[in-house]
Amino acid sequence: MEKKIYIASDHAGYEMKSKLCDYFQTLIDLGTNSNERVDYPDFAYKLTSEVLQNNGSFGILICGTGVGMSIAANREKGIRAGLANSAEIARLIRQHNDANVLVLPGRFMKDEEAKKCIQIFLETEFENGRHKHRVDKL
Repeated sequence: MEKKIYIASDHAGYEMKSKLCDYFQTLIDLGTNSNERVDYPDFAYKLTSEVLQNNGSFGILICGTGVGMSIAANREKGIRAGLANSAEIARLIRQHNDANVLVLPGRFMKDEEAKKCIQIFLETEFENGRHKHRVDKL
């Protein structure tokens, strides 16, 4: 069974989300569907609910800084959301933290870097080992 990959944003991340959905056509878009102002927690909770219900799936959240989405997503038990502004951080949050949600700062990174972050995030496996007992404490 292929992993499901969900994506959602608020108004500040809408433009980047649209471009990413065009590039990664397998993403399941959970909104928002315009750049009209919305509340980011609504979209974070919508996405985290799907990730938690579909074992092995991943999520991508985008807001202006990425901080609001990170805070909202990490309130849900079983979600490990990591904010990344580079491909190296995207790799490390998968390897060391077993992140299942990638959060991107839509106003503070270029689309090409966002694409790299997603590609690396999806290709990288959790290392387990010395990191597993730490993740288990979350």
